[in-house]
Amino acid sequence: MKIDIKYTQFQPADNIEEYARKRIGSLARFLKSFEKNHEITTFVEIARSTRHHRKGNVFYAEAMFESVPGGKKFRAESTGLDIREAIDEVKEKLKKEIRRYKDKLVNIRRKT
Repeated sequence: MKIDIKYTQFQPADNIEEYARKRIGSLARFLKSFEKNHEITTFVEIARSTRHHRKGNVFYAEAMFESVPGGKKFRAESTGLDIREAIDEVKEKLKKEIRRYKDKLVNIRRKT
């Protein structure tokens, strides 16, 4: 799985890129069955929603899987007080989407 990370209004510090790659990369095990013919590309955006806010949900994370066979795209976004919290929430949302899609495929195969 290929992971592209984009930063918007945010200077990466404290190994944020490594943290994001580790968290989002852990979803690769759910996508192995889709990755047979070609590599799946993941786009991750890490940002500060505004420069002038100091409190509240300041950090923003978004991730999208592209090139999943069948034209299906998985996308999730989240805001949080800490960038790591936002990345973890995005990971959980994507995990739910992937599981729901795979369960749907299995149910369709069982009916036929």
